[in-house]
Amino acid sequence: MMRVAKRWAAVAAGLAVTVLAGCAPVQSGPTASSSDQQTGQLRVWLFDEVNRGPKEAVVKEAVTEFQNAHQGVTVDVQYIQVQSRAERFKAAFSDPKSAPDVAEFGNTDLAGYVAGGGFAEIDLGSWADSKDLLPAVLDTGKVDGKVYGVPWYVGVRALYYRTDVFSELGLKPPTKLDEIAPLARQIRAAKPDLLGISAGGKYTYGAMPFVWANGGEIARKDGDKYTAAIDSADAKTGLRQYTELIADDICPPAQCAGNGGDASVEAFRAGKAAMVVGGDFNRKSVDASTAAGKYAVVPLPGKTAGSVAPAFAGGNLLGVMKGSERKSLATQFLQLLGGKQYQRKMFDAMGNMPTFGDVQNDVAKANPAVEPFIKTLNAGTRFVPVTAKWATIDAQAVLPTLLQEVATGGSDLDTAAKKAADAMNAAFGS
Repeated sequence: MMRVAKRWAAVAAGLAVTVLAGCAPVQSGPTASSSDQQTGQLRVWLFDEVNRGPKEAVVKEAVTEFQNAHQGVTVDVQYIQVQSRAERFKAAFSDPKSAPDVAEFGNTDLAGYVAGGGFAEIDLGSWADSKDLLPAVLDTGKVDGKVYGVPWYVGVRALYYRTDVFSELGLKPPTKLDEIAPLARQIRAAKPDLLGISAGGKYTYGAMPFVWANGGEIARKDGDKYTAAIDSADAKTGLRQYTELIADDICPPAQCAGNGGDASVEAFRAGKAAMVVGGDFNRKSVDASTAAGKYAVVPLPGKTAGSVAPAFAGGNLLGVMKGSERKSLATQFLQLLGGKQYQRKMFDAMGNMPTFGDVQNDVAKANPAVEPFIKTLNAGTRFVPVTAKWATIDAQAVLPTLLQEVATGGSDLDTAAKKAADAMNAAFGS
């Protein structure tokens, strides 16, 4: 998925950026080209950003370096809208002549794109940088054990909280998930103008850590098939903990039930919430808000004190299109833009979390504020079911609908979870 915030989305966005919206899987893709031209124009698609300038500057630097090293080669970069990516990629898969050679795409879209034959398998064996890719993050670029996308950045979420509010009320950050609701309720009682925590009925990747921390899963894989598990007892325990936050005495449904990740974080940025589950990709925007200098971040706690709730591993990938007639050049450009040097530059420019362990350590030393997010990554992350069927489930908003029905009182948890599981199983079996 892309980010579960605006940039990602993404998802994203968290996925940040996230921008982790689903799209219908492509039914057919291009035939792999036997041509491997060493000159000419290399076409690259990257996602547009709300503030594209810093990203564009880094990309231009990489393009200049690549063109200087490859005489007779030009690199044409086009920035495409995240919201229209499904149509753009579907057209590209159907017509290689209009397709890019290298493309950025969300990691939750990967399985559908691979099933549609859109992207080529990537051989990491000769790329020195690849040995330091974090294994759990690299897994988000794999389908059936094969690599089709190089993680360009990763996004995870942690718990932002207002230090001034906590200090005034003599409070400490929660150490377990089940402490969050009572704490948020206490804050709103003392300060009725504040949301105890900004939660959202459409904030899937803010809710899923509650499910995973309690031992639940979205779905379970048996052989090559998935079966919904969102209606299991453990999953419902997590769902109950999260939807409890969308209540009049914490985050009123009328105000919060329709919110996704972006809107949830925006309430915190605007000084209207004491806590929020936000991404590393939100940090720069929070630093430019009314909450600047008055907040801190800790890993979202798990079920037991001292544990960390598994976060969704959002982020974007770089891949080589299967129909590219310049596969070697495309792979080399991917390795340059997606390599350690330019991932560090992208962190400095955009705050994008690098996907290499050693680069993460370097940025953590220089930027202590990212430590809670790196600790979250190191504690272990989870991902959506790696199947092309997920695009259908995502497009149908199965999980957000479940959360909203419970939060607004439209359905009890058992009924809503069963309905969601049935919809998932229908998609998995289609």
